[in-house]
Amino acid sequence: MPLAIEDYALIGDCHTGALVGTDGSIDWLCLPRFDSPSTFGALLGDEEHGHWRLAPTGATRCTSRRYDEDTFVLITRWETATGTAEVVDLMPHGDRRADVIRRVRGISGIVEFEQVLRLRFDYAGALPWIRQVPDGLLAVAGPDAVIVRGPRLVAAGMSHHGTFEVRAGESVDTVMTWFPAHRPPPAPTDVSTGIEETVGWWRHWASGCADLGRYDAEVRRSLLVLRALTHEDTGGVVAAATTSLPEQDGGVRNWDYRYVWLRDAALTLSALMGHGFAAEAAEWRGWLLRAIAGDPADVQIMYGLSGERRLPELELDSLPGYRGAAPVRIGNGAYQQFQGDVFGEVMLALQKARSIGVDDDGFSWSLQLALLDFVEHNLDRPDNGIWEIRGPLRTFTHSRAMLWAAFDCGIRAVTEHGLRGPVDRWTTLRDRLRAEIEEHGFDSGRGSYVQAYDSPEVDASLLQLAQIGFVAPTDPRMLGTVAALENDLLRDGLLLRYRTETDVDGLPGDEHPFLACSFWLAEQYALSGRVDDAVALMDRLVSFCNDVGLLSEEYDVSGARQMGNTPQALSHLALVEAADAIAVAAAGRS
Repeated sequence: MPLAIEDYALIGDCHTGALVGTDGSIDWLCLPRFDSPSTFGALLGDEEHGHWRLAPTGATRCTSRRYDEDTFVLITRWETATGTAEVVDLMPHGDRRADVIRRVRGISGIVEFEQVLRLRFDYAGALPWIRQVPDGLLAVAGPDAVIVRGPRLVAAGMSHHGTFEVRAGESVDTVMTWFPAHRPPPAPTDVSTGIEETVGWWRHWASGCADLGRYDAEVRRSLLVLRALTHEDTGGVVAAATTSLPEQDGGVRNWDYRYVWLRDAALTLSALMGHGFAAEAAEWRGWLLRAIAGDPADVQIMYGLSGERRLPELELDSLPGYRGAAPVRIGNGAYQQFQGDVFGEVMLALQKARSIGVDDDGFSWSLQLALLDFVEHNLDRPDNGIWEIRGPLRTFTHSRAMLWAAFDCGIRAVTEHGLRGPVDRWTTLRDRLRAEIEEHGFDSGRGSYVQAYDSPEVDASLLQLAQIGFVAPTDPRMLGTVAALENDLLRDGLLLRYRTETDVDGLPGDEHPFLACSFWLAEQYALSGRVDDAVALMDRLVSFCNDVGLLSEEYDVSGARQMGNTPQALSHLALVEAADAIAVAAAGRS
């Protein structure tokens, strides 16, 4: 059975990522990209579905672990009766290969380590042909091949095992390398150089972060997570490194997040830009322009890492699911949905990029003009909303406010940056949307904005109305909305997205509080002067980070555990924005 979600740490090379458990087992790894089929799939089943465990013989859980400062080089410490050793796990950055390095370093005494390797390609659907070659263990199945170089591993049933000893001052290296099966194995990697260069690259990238105050460690790690989830070649930002980690025990709310949502990518880049990472903004804009180039009517809410458009949703029978939560899905049918809010989020991100000096070339602005023209001609179209509702289409207040923001960004591009566009027409449309939202998206009796037009329900996404400037955080309408959210959606002090019992999403079952929503609430508290409430909520939220600073999608308070896909970009970027708001509010109060 896989470990608790919070027991996993991420290592990655900005192309893909592996999850390493506190028991020394890599239980999830897709090669060579985030969205490739898994090589190790025990996370969504058990050991028989592929894993690679490296730990002292007889040990079940590490003594401690940490990242090597501002990197994704994981150092796991094992203290045993005979000695102490550390395992250094990483995926080397910059070598243009899909390598996993596992270096065991002796600290004191003598420690015997055991390796158990089960390779299962194609989401555990393909058992590779494995044989010993002069310099390692070679596995091949279909298009995939890996070679494992290091201490000898011998076949034992359907896996390979081996033991070795490490003494104080010694190191023992094992390296696994993926390569296309039609090519010969690549040359062995230089482990010491790989570690040194990877540590140097991550530290150099993180050096641009100034001291970030009260939540410096959490913000710094969150920015690193956002970078780790950004594909280095394409600029696409995956929503998470995993698929099908459940939102409810044994439930069906299990989705594939290894793709690029325009919304998440735009918000991620906004967070990075807010901390001076302009190069990432330029990379993402390039990805965006390539992905949505063409007819604006064909714009999707999400794409593959390289801008792939077809992401058909399939259910696998080769993986039973995390602790039995089925189905396991690959692909995501939401790519076919219409979500009006993404146009606002994209325009907001491009506006922020413009404001920090990322030049608007002719292609970029002409594409934005086309997007706004499309929005204008689809202005009255109901949609699936920010949460990808699979029930009936509705007129969601959040979506309408984001369309308001799209036109507002267009107007500002002309009036503040000298670009050309039909300002008068956009102003008329923007003002029409505001009037419409106030009439149909606001419950005057309750004093609150509502989830969908003329509905009594509220939705955590309404917190973003203040973030985008539609309404001031201190406006009575916003304060009334916060009161309604606190009354209807707080569970154990954390915020749900919406009430699932209304069947608005067309899915059975329930879900746990959504971490990003609670961070949004902390941000709203700070912006509206409730700084003590903001700090209290923020302190509680960051306590949910695991021992290496990672957050998943949701949190089960009663079970004291993370739920949903991990690490979750939306959770981490919301953490960054909330910390920034608290820092500003605290500075203003002092």
